[in-house]
Amino acid sequence: MPANLTPQYKEAEERFRLAVSREDKIAALRDMMALIPKHKGTEKMQADLRRRLAKLEEEAEHGAKAGAKRADPGHVRREGAGQWVLIGPPNAGKSALVRALTHAQPEVAPYPFTTRAPLPGMMPFEDVQVQLVDTPAAAEHHTEPYLANLVHNADGVLVVLDPADDDVEAALAECRAVLEKARIWPRSRPLPPDASPLLVARPVYLVLNKADQDPDGAFAELALEAAGAELPAVRVSAQHGTALEELRRMLFLELHLVRVYAKEPGKKPDLERPFVLPAGSTVHDLALRVHKDVAARLKYARIWGTARFDGQQVDRSHVLADRDVVELHA
Repeated sequence: MPANLTPQYKEAEERFRLAVSREDKIAALRDMMALIPKHKGTEKMQADLRRRLAKLEEEAEHGAKAGAKRADPGHVRREGAGQWVLIGPPNAGKSALVRALTHAQPEVAPYPFTTRAPLPGMMPFEDVQVQLVDTPAAAEHHTEPYLANLVHNADGVLVVLDPADDDVEAALAECRAVLEKARIWPRSRPLPPDASPLLVARPVYLVLNKADQDPDGAFAELALEAAGAELPAVRVSAQHGTALEELRRMLFLELHLVRVYAKEPGKKPDLERPFVLPAGSTVHDLALRVHKDVAARLKYARIWGTARFDGQQVDRSHVLADRDVVELHA
């Protein structure tokens, strides 16, 4: 069966052939995997692409663990329930926001370009952790080339602005340029009919920081006018904690996840370490997360929480809800 490779795939293949850095090779391979036609005639090619990508990613991971200079600075190992990347112009308060929401200690200073490399931190929300990644500023002639790759691989993006910035429109334009280069489309808007197959929809929020310096919201209104209705927006103050708890909740809810607590027969459930699964996951998906042998031998489950009655017996196709307690029977 002929492969019928598209011009877009061949262009990505040429980029891979010409790539010098590991970062560029990884990016090109990811594009090739997304663009290759999925049919029986390309199965071996798909397997080869996966093998080459896995090898390059493993080399990058080993280099970082060995203390070597990060070969792919656009890759931050995902931890927790999900990963949000913060982008924004100099002095917008990204580092202050990460420090206020997580246990990370990024350098915070009143001068631009304080952050020089991606810095992850874990944001606690109830009984889970969500990863936030602080990044170097996005500014004309100063945006790091790896930033787009980091944004593309995240679960969501926060565009952080200081509404009182002298040129909010220019700051927004730089952030939009990063999103465009990363091939990210805000999930709040429908994808255009002629969208590239490489374009991915992600939650993108506009975070208007330093609300304490804009008590009447006048600057925020001007910033929202400049942004238009393109992005949903929230107003916060990293310094004073204004609306940070609401932001925590929003960042978790926008990941569209459910927390499920496992229970052994005759024992109390473990309510401190939930399994975190995509919304719409089933009892079988949970069993797979526990162990593939459990999933293979699964007969039924009992549910506490959203079931019609406590301990209701359900089959493997039952869709789980947030905070369900599940007892698997194999």
